Amino acid sequence: MAQTKSDPNYKVIAENRRARYDYAIEEDLEVGIVLEGSEVKSLRAGGSNIAESYATVDDGELWLVNSYIAPYLQAKTFGHEERRRRKLLCSRKELSKLWNATQRAGMTLVPLVMYFNHRGLVKMKIGIAKGKKNHDKRATEAKRDWQRQKARLLREG
Repeated sequence: MAQTKSDPNYKVIAENRRARYDYAIEEDLEVGIVLEGSEVKSLRAGGSNIAESYATVDDGELWLVNSYIAPYLQAKTFGHEERRRRKLLCSRKELSKLWNATQRAGMTLVPLVMYFNHRGLVKMKIGIAKGKKNHDKRATEAKRDWQRQKARLLREG
């Protein structure tokens, strides 16, 4: 779902750029995330990191593990824990698909991007991914370099 530039509410909060380098993303899925009030305020201020985080299916629920949301200083007594497990929201059908991918096919659930959607709600895009080996990473890098070189040659020639 591509967002337009004129959409005032759409804003990327955190992006995991390394995920596409380390993993071969088979499919991606948009999920909701359960947050506390001080976490949303902190995200609006722009303090978060999802680079070291991952998603997992436990007891029939989808969880985001090890994501960082900076503490919101104005919320003195009602603050939040920075690296707590956060519940992700998706349909039962999607959840069973994710469970099958991780348990049977040996895939990994990698957070790709966290953003405010057009309604101003926090959403996350997670990818169903397979880890790349070093030779796969080198091949991807060589392909990208060749594409860049080809574009340069076409521009000049």
